[in-house]
Amino acid sequence: MDARFDHRSNPVGAKVVKYIVSASKVVWDSTLPAATRHLVEIRVSQINGCAHCIDMHTKDAAHAGETSARLNLVAAWREATVFTDAERAALELAEQGTRIADAAGGVTDEAWANAAKHYDEDQLAALVSLIAVMNTWNRLNVITQQPAGDYRPGQWG
Repeated sequence: MDARFDHRSNPVGAKVVKYIVSASKVVWDSTLPAATRHLVEIRVSQINGCAHCIDMHTKDAAHAGETSARLNLVAAWREATVFTDAERAALELAEQGTRIADAAGGVTDEAWANAAKHYDEDQLAALVSLIAVMNTWNRLNVITQQPAGDYRPGQWG
């Protein structure tokens, strides 16, 4: 499959990507645990059907030491015993934040309170921002049909 569009070669697209990368860096420089960041990136990308991001983030997570058992179970995290309570809270928030169009009330108070039990305000800000940024990346990649499979860990920095 060939991509419909290359953001980086277009002046407007490149500028947009620059700002999204900057937002991503803020999240990655936060105290939100790296394992949580990887899991959320993967789960949001699975929900949105973004093969490009699933390829990238599963490979980056594995390269960072994430186990294949956990990577293989992200899509079924509710039934899996390999995730911490904090990771489960982040995954629930990520799912509800990604599926806001599917739920009349958006993110539930229960999901928010559960995440707030495990993460401080800075980490919550990073988590919410990560969910929003990943949804943005997913939409850019899905709309423009970015191909998957050739990503190498660390390729984009």
